[in-house]
Amino acid sequence: PGWWQASDGKWYPPEQTPGGTPAAAPTVGAGAFANAAPAGGAPLAEWVQRVVAWLIDGAIIFALYIVIWILALVFGAISDALAVLVLFLGYAVAVAYSFWIYYLNGATGQSPGKALTGLKVVSEADGSLIGGGMGIVRGLAHFLDSLVCGIGYFLPLFDAKKQTISDKVMKTVVLANQEKKSFGPDIFKP
Repeated sequence: PGWWQASDGKWYPPEQTPGGTPAAAPTVGAGAFANAAPAGGAPLAEWVQRVVAWLIDGAIIFALYIVIWILALVFGAISDALAVLVLFLGYAVAVAYSFWIYYLNGATGQSPGKALTGLKVVSEADGSLIGGGMGIVRGLAHFLDSLVCGIGYFLPLFDAKKQTISDKVMKTVVLANQEKKSFGPDIFKP
């Protein structure tokens, strides 16, 4: 018994019964989901909202790759070995940053892109955060979304819970209308 979806398309906490009186909003002491579920249920993120958040995360990684290539070109003018070293270290940093994004998705429920767009990843069972380690596993599970011509990435367009295959495997949902953050160092912190 966990969150349930009403005919209006919104998700409601287990203590709020259909046709009953609305449950009070959780307090700060109620756990990690306290700020994620407004009274009356939190709407699930639409596919377009998720794509925008993903594009923001991708743009940050793309900017990192541009910096890596510029540094490799500069150091490559000095020595080919330096260019290779810069590329190798740069790619290692980019991969580590990708894992950091996965970690943030689990630890805070928000990658930088999700923080800027007001989306949050939570457990579908109780609305709690899934934790940093499981966030990394969820990020790696996105491999499953790409297995059959990337159809898993488009599944939220047709799925009642708007989940990708990796969301189904990890038992997570992405909520909309959550706290938005301004661009700055705080979106990169757990």
